[in-house]
Amino acid sequence: MVVAKKWILAKRSEGFPKETDIVLQEETLPDLKENDFLVEAVYLSVDPYMRAYMPRSEVNTTMIGSQVGKIIESKNPKFPVGKYVIGQYGWRTHTIANDNSGDAFSGLPTTILPDLGGLPLSLALGVLGLPGNTAYFGFLELCKPKAGETVVVSGAAGAVGSIVGQIAKIKGCRVVGIAGSDEKGKWLTEELGFDSFINYKTDNVEEALKKAAPKGVDCYFDNVGGEISTIVMNQMNEFGRVAVCGAISYYNEKEIPKVPAPQFAIVSKQLRVEGLIVVRWASRWTEGIRQNTEWIKQGKLKYHETVTEGFENMFKAFVDMLKGGNMGKAVVKA
Repeated sequence: MVVAKKWILAKRSEGFPKETDIVLQEETLPDLKENDFLVEAVYLSVDPYMRAYMPRSEVNTTMIGSQVGKIIESKNPKFPVGKYVIGQYGWRTHTIANDNSGDAFSGLPTTILPDLGGLPLSLALGVLGLPGNTAYFGFLELCKPKAGETVVVSGAAGAVGSIVGQIAKIKGCRVVGIAGSDEKGKWLTEELGFDSFINYKTDNVEEALKKAAPKGVDCYFDNVGGEISTIVMNQMNEFGRVAVCGAISYYNEKEIPKVPAPQFAIVSKQLRVEGLIVVRWASRWTEGIRQNTEWIKQGKLKYHETVTEGFENMFKAFVDMLKGGNMGKAVVKA
């Protein structure tokens, strides 16, 4: 008999999530049936999209999310004991899965973790997983960067933004990152190779962007929405491209703030704006992982993880991430 721990959405949050909104519970799991296998969580992901989907999630259900887990019992020859898997199991310590264990939210199936060549297993939740593929496909397929162009990335020190900026540099672009602390700015420019950094908390973003991108902006990878995105779009060149990945500036607001709309810039500059959900490229999933792995081996792509120890600290890690406390990918080591 296995007793699993799981975090349940007890109440849809108003503003920043509170401890009473997401609560820890226990669940006794049944015996395995034919083709079932039992997965024990090793690393779990916390991501901004989880907050965005909370208003649409059913109350009293497990918080959504991906994890790297180890198979500790199996009645399925395709998933033998000892193998590691990537699954969309949510915030839980133990999960019974089978061949049909896809995820209604993402549509991604449970898969055995490929050989990462000695790299940390947790990277399957970051640069070699959903965030890495979001950066790879979202930036290259939607922005279609050309060498010499200027790229702006908001949320630049996060799991997706930090990878987007590096891919832009690989493609020969000039890259401006927007984030919320000078520590993050130092990491972006000195370690990841960004050309310029803007601290949206202390800088005048409009004036700083004019200095950082005097010839205007060609591509914008948008992770935040709101006023920052309006400022960037107003400084874009004609026929610029915008990939909208998220709008974290809105996620914890009780009411959506009233900010100047970007529609005038979109029309007057004839911008191409497209939103993205990475599972659009599910059929090419391994392509992004293979390419990002190769860039890591070549020293062209660097990664950073903010690791929180202990499954009981999932909520803390989640809120810290929403407040910008992470650099790179935020993960929890179970």
